[in-house]
Amino acid sequence: MASQRDVKNRISSVKNIQKITRAMEMVAAARLRRAEQRIEALRPYAEAIGRMTRQAARAAGAAEAASVPLLREPSGGGAVGLLLVTGDRGLAGGFNSQVIRAGVRLNGELAAEGHDVAWYAAGRRGVSSVTFRGFELSGSYTGFSDRPVFADARAVGADVIEAYVDGRLDRVELIFNAYVSPLTQVVTRETLLPLSLATGAGEESAQEPDGSTEHDAKKALVEYEPDPEQVLQKLLPDYVETSIYRALVESAAGFFGAQMTAMRSASDNAGDIITDLTLQMNRARQAEITQEIMEVVAGAEGLR
Repeated sequence: MASQRDVKNRISSVKNIQKITRAMEMVAAARLRRAEQRIEALRPYAEAIGRMTRQAARAAGAAEAASVPLLREPSGGGAVGLLLVTGDRGLAGGFNSQVIRAGVRLNGELAAEGHDVAWYAAGRRGVSSVTFRGFELSGSYTGFSDRPVFADARAVGADVIEAYVDGRLDRVELIFNAYVSPLTQVVTRETLLPLSLATGAGEESAQEPDGSTEHDAKKALVEYEPDPEQVLQKLLPDYVETSIYRALVESAAGFFGAQMTAMRSASDNAGDIITDLTLQMNRARQAEITQEIMEVVAGAEGLR
């Protein structure tokens, strides 16, 4: 049995760790609230720009759309771009690993279909994990996962758009943790490009504000000034960048939620360990007292 002093030292160490995990939990909770506010403000805009882009593409028609680089059909000779959005830091349970596993799984599926894959990763955890697995990164972006700004999404989007326009990519898949609640982050896969396959914001809920669907909305008389082709030239890059920015913001909120949950669990586990160690220390003290009493009794017996 460990001595009373050893157990006391272990209790002190665990208490110090518990203070750290509680502090990290409170910091994550404060940052989570701000991230939730950013998501609430961004989601309607992301959904609206997705609807506008698809409506303008339909209004432009096939002939005009062909002159817009981002609307051109893939040549078939390019790779599939995988953009993973992770955090720069850990201590958040399986938050980062589940995105990486989803990317590796999708890579296997694409390889089985005969597609080449170009890897892009945002967040140090994603960059290091992809590199560790022996994959070559076509783009890595770090240092802003806690509080991303639109300029960060623009930098990522610029590389992806350039590769797609140049024909190096035929498709771009985005994988990130969508924020649901502090306890729940859902690994989400979205197709960014080409637009004909896009499954970004607003795709699932294709209802207009007046209650009509996009299928009905395309019958509405909408006049574009300038023409739809020029509108799409500006709107499409914004759509891609906004979709990436939304993924970054969702991932940031999901990270803080996962970290808060993980640190709370760690604090609770530390409390359980402290309770067990306290019992162990009491047993050790009781054993020492019992031993001393036995020694005194044995000495008294020897004097008779």
